[in-house]
Amino acid sequence: MAIKVFAAIDVGSLEVELGIYEVSAKYGIRKVDHLRHVIALGRDTYNNGKISYRLVDELCGVIKEFSEIITAYGVETCRAYATSALREAKNNQIILDQIRVRTGIEVQIMSNSELRFISYKAIASKAVEFNRIIEKGTAIVDAGFGSMQMSLFDKDALVSTQNLMLGVLRVKELLGTVQADLRMQKALIEEMVDNELHTFRKLYLKDREIKNLIGIGESLLYLSQATHGGMPAEKITAEEFIKFYSTIETLPLDQLEDRFDLNAEYASLLLPTAIIFKRILELTGAEIFWIPEIRLCDSMAAEYAEEIKAVKFGHDFSQDILAASRNMAKRYKCHGGHTAMMEKHVLEIFDTMKKYHGMGKRERLLLQIAALLHGCGKFVSMKEPSESAYHIVMSTEIIGLSHMERELVANVVRYNESEFDYTRLNLNKGILHGTRNTISREGITILTAKLTAILRLADAMDRSYKGKLSDCRISVKDGQLVVTAPYEGDMTLEIVSFEQKADFFEEIFGIRPVLRQKRRLS
Repeated sequence: MAIKVFAAIDVGSLEVELGIYEVSAKYGIRKVDHLRHVIALGRDTYNNGKISYRLVDELCGVIKEFSEIITAYGVETCRAYATSALREAKNNQIILDQIRVRTGIEVQIMSNSELRFISYKAIASKAVEFNRIIEKGTAIVDAGFGSMQMSLFDKDALVSTQNLMLGVLRVKELLGTVQADLRMQKALIEEMVDNELHTFRKLYLKDREIKNLIGIGESLLYLSQATHGGMPAEKITAEEFIKFYSTIETLPLDQLEDRFDLNAEYASLLLPTAIIFKRILELTGAEIFWIPEIRLCDSMAAEYAEEIKAVKFGHDFSQDILAASRNMAKRYKCHGGHTAMMEKHVLEIFDTMKKYHGMGKRERLLLQIAALLHGCGKFVSMKEPSESAYHIVMSTEIIGLSHMERELVANVVRYNESEFDYTRLNLNKGILHGTRNTISREGITILTAKLTAILRLADAMDRSYKGKLSDCRISVKDGQLVVTAPYEGDMTLEIVSFEQKADFFEEIFGIRPVLRQKRRLS
């Protein structure tokens, strides 16, 4: 594979960054250049809900300069992602249009779950010990400027992940509204952190043993450099970090600027960052603190390198998405046996119909998630489980899925039992993450209908919750999807339910499902 030149633009809450990378199968990912411009978009968003025109004008000027640098490097592919400051701004669509018109760069606002997910890939691409580390209890804490993501891994699987409103810039801006000395500021930050982490600990940590803490975030990198004479500290003990914290906790802002060689904007974020990670280390009891040198631009480069097959990760990240979905299903008391049977049947139907439905691996994954979560609504309401399921899925962040994908899954779950409404699906166009394929609003409606038809049929195949069709064979023959079951007992409930769901399946695919019971000759 020839060397590809890739550009990543991160429109963040405190800065705009440009990373230029060379990507190849032979050499992996190599950073060629890195530029940063400090611009506190988050200050406007978190305080006023909008970003002022003055900052928009400055932002467009910076991205215009970046586009000229990108051209000079002969970049083949460029991606620009925006984080929480732009995501939460009420005028974000106007800003995106201004950037596109004035610079020619299309900026994509990413959901929190997508951004955190690609950060894990960047960690895996840089930390050769990643798979070994997460075999033991591990917490990954991504402390951004707007929010913080805390994810727990155990035995090489994602156990849970939650987004907490503890972004270091957000915390600092909140403190700016009160008059307090350094000691009181420290106490206030600790109270904020403890309040958020108390609930997380009660719900997700319990008796779980955490051995490793992996921390990422721009401000954390500045802290780590100070512990090792200006070089990033990739690994330190919890004891070393807490000892280092004690040396800086009482330093005023001007001394922090001098010690870390930072401007006032960055230096003011160090104390909130240090307190957050100190309290997390104390809360989890982690012994080793890993700090890989990861920025969002690095994460974008890792995502691109995986897509063009320049790098291959030893860790299967799609299994993390499924693990998070299974834990969610468990939390909402989904029927374990039936859910497992649904998952089996939807995948068998999907794979058998591959020549006829035109969908790929990403759609298969979304269908699998829908099967896992289809019964979660009964936790809230037995009367209207479909609507309840829709709202549960929409209210729960599923790591690795975009907002559009999550809404697609929510609608598939909703229409599993309620009548499919083509006009009610008011989804905007979006990207199937992992494929980079943009699909239109109409395309999303069609995709929702296809996945719903498969989910409905699979649900009918285990209508009694007794796994009667567990050993069935599925094939397409003479314009029919033939499901042959060797079960010898009474299948009346499955037969009736199957026939009820067959009409919609045929409407969507033009193939009639047929259920046949194969009996032994006596």
